[in-house]
Amino acid sequence: MISFPKAKINLGLRVTGKRPDGFHNIETIFYPVGLSDALEFVMLPGMKEDELFVTGLDIRTKPENNLVIKAVKSLRERYSIPCLRIHLHKVIPSGAGLGGGSSDAACILKSINKSLNLGMSSDDLKTIALGVGSDCPFFIDPVPSVATGRGEILKPVSHFLEGYFLVMINPRICIITKDAYNNTNISPIAGNLEELAGLPPPKWKKLLINDFEDYAFKLYPVIGEIKRSLYKSGAIYSSMSGSGSTVYGLFEEKPELPEKYRMYLIYKGVL
Repeated sequence: MISFPKAKINLGLRVTGKRPDGFHNIETIFYPVGLSDALEFVMLPGMKEDELFVTGLDIRTKPENNLVIKAVKSLRERYSIPCLRIHLHKVIPSGAGLGGGSSDAACILKSINKSLNLGMSSDDLKTIALGVGSDCPFFIDPVPSVATGRGEILKPVSHFLEGYFLVMINPRICIITKDAYNNTNISPIAGNLEELAGLPPPKWKKLLINDFEDYAFKLYPVIGEIKRSLYKSGAIYSSMSGSGSTVYGLFEEKPELPEKYRMYLIYKGVL
């Protein structure tokens, strides 16, 4: 069975508190985009353990540490799952704030559930997914959603960005999420994100804030330079996604990008 795990971008991202369990509470909007990996698995008789083959981008993760394998093992704690041979073709960069690893894990859970007729509900899948990663439940049903808690409390919203042109630039920098959280200040909730997102995107610039940008821009100034460049190219809104390092811009029409950043372009298209 083959599936295509989608990436997401964050519209606003506030870190609103430290939790007793060691995680952080956040407030953001997850928005799915067209960039995707490809994931395929087969079940072969005689296999004694799962096998994962990764092609495409180098994600620098050993197969046994990949979230796809972690998801399979978590599912196997509840069900008798035969050993799998899995091929993951990576297009979504890792450490890029796009949720690629979580999306891969969610897709393997959904695919196994369908292939083996396990009959798990969306809520059942989301429960297992949360044990894999905080944003993993979103990718079980990746529709635009306000996310709170660790990112697992999801309230679907409309596809309010339909028709805008999206550009995503990744400067090939991997930012460790844990380090980003440890170097980002807790901020009070700035307001109702759903209401803010209901405003026209040109008004978002000073209202939809990503708390991780200060840390990322100081550590890697090129990330901030990309954001400023997208605004100069006509973006009506630009932000870093997640804890970085990808920066995206929303445009009313297809833009002409500066030559020096074209080599870092990972996605462009109409939402």
